[in-house]
Amino acid sequence: MAVSSASVGVVILVFILLYSDAAGTTDTGPKDVHQSSNVNARALQCYCEGHCPGNLQNGTCETRPGGSCFAAVEEVTDDETGLTVPEWSHGCMPPEQNGGLLQCKVGVQSPQIHGKSIVCCDGEDFCNKDLLPEYVPKTTTPPPMSNVTDHNGHHTLALLASFIICAVAFIVVVIAAYVIFKKREKRKPHCLIDSVCNPNLSPLADLVEQSSGSGSGLPLLVQRTIAKQIQMVHSVGKGRYGEVWLAKWRDERVAVKIFHTTEEASWFRETEIYQTVLMRHENILGFIAADIKGTGTWTQMLLITDYHELGSLYDYLQKRVLNPHMLKTLALSLASGLAHLHTEIFGTPGKPAISHRDIKSKNILVKRNGQCAIADFGLAVKYSSESDEIEIANNTRVGTRRYMAPEALNETLDTTVFESFKQADMYSLGLVFWEMARRCISTIRGTKNTTCEDYALPYQDVVPSDPSFEDMYAVVCVKGVRPPIPLRWQDEEILVVLSKMMQECWHPNPAVRLTALRVKKTLGKLETDCSIKIV
Repeated sequence: MAVSSASVGVVILVFILLYSDAAGTTDTGPKDVHQSSNVNARALQCYCEGHCPGNLQNGTCETRPGGSCFAAVEEVTDDETGLTVPEWSHGCMPPEQNGGLLQCKVGVQSPQIHGKSIVCCDGEDFCNKDLLPEYVPKTTTPPPMSNVTDHNGHHTLALLASFIICAVAFIVVVIAAYVIFKKREKRKPHCLIDSVCNPNLSPLADLVEQSSGSGSGLPLLVQRTIAKQIQMVHSVGKGRYGEVWLAKWRDERVAVKIFHTTEEASWFRETEIYQTVLMRHENILGFIAADIKGTGTWTQMLLITDYHELGSLYDYLQKRVLNPHMLKTLALSLASGLAHLHTEIFGTPGKPAISHRDIKSKNILVKRNGQCAIADFGLAVKYSSESDEIEIANNTRVGTRRYMAPEALNETLDTTVFESFKQADMYSLGLVFWEMARRCISTIRGTKNTTCEDYALPYQDVVPSDPSFEDMYAVVCVKGVRPPIPLRWQDEEILVVLSKMMQECWHPNPAVRLTALRVKKTLGKLETDCSIKIV
């Protein structure tokens, strides 16, 4: 568009210049024609009378090459009568001044001023013999100069029109250039961080390193840019909240969690929690971006995070058995992530204390280094001691009934005290530890063989696969049932320690339960034997 507008402007300007030049040089036409004819100029034979060379009366004269013949009438005074009378003459015009045509032109245009009228020709010999110029008596006042005035008026109009057209063309070109510039600015990617635009860098790692450093997430504009560049690969899992896809961003694998339209509150809360200051931790799922895509008919709420190919702890434990070192790594990393959530960090910036409220094996991912990463913060609550306010998300969704603490099942949990939420998390953590411990091998007494239990969900033998509140309340609160502790766990140190901690974590009295920080410190001091090999 800019090129075409500029071209139009250039064409208009050229046309104007040509038009102005033509208007200003119209009168020089005969001059140019005569100049071109002088190239092959020749001498002319002319009829002469009154202007013959040497005042001869032979009636013939010859011009030099480039000259012309003329016939003239001039006003003279009769000596006898004293009257003004016309006198005709013929002769040869010298080649100076373009063959005398300039003199002819003046005489023709203003005979009444000069008192002389001249007609010239150079077409053939004696071409002036029959020429009779019109006699106009000499006057002192020139007649109205209609021709000159008209000519000047046309010239002025041409210049005015040229100026207007140039101004309009210039304005059009400027407007077109401005519109194109704004469109290109809109299409240009907003690269707030170099790694977004530079494919030679490792984008995700650099994005995290170059963010605010507070772990509060990337700028929203960068998040939306990343979300638009995501390429979905295939689905890796479905749940009640939505679906998880493996996707690629700049050839790096990421996980995209797509929420159902009914789970908008969960998406909003999880995004808010992930962007909390100082939230980033090696045992909390790495957050990359969040965005909402939609048209008038559908809406997609996306949450983009790190991708962990080993899947959830629930899937991992069904496929693998653990040695004591692997069990300790999983348990310690899980306790470390939960301790970071529960801990309030004071300062500027500071981090509020956070309770997960839905700790279970399906919400914990296993990293390639064998550590855990806590995910799914759709039900999380925040607490800041400075404001002494508990931020509970406005979400109709509730936690997983199988992992609910007794005080949540019998509805005695005090929602005005943040410690109550942390204690409920610890109850759920104890059940996850029990799931891990069942898959850890130990040596059978008196043999060199090892054994472990099959994978099982907590309370799997006493409640249905999808238990109701009433089912869990009857088992956990009324009967006081807890998952069984196998005898073989007494033969392995890590299993002994874990069995003691899990029993304290699922104690019916919330105040008795261990804190995540205490569990983390205890497991950190524990030495494990890595010599046991998995057969």
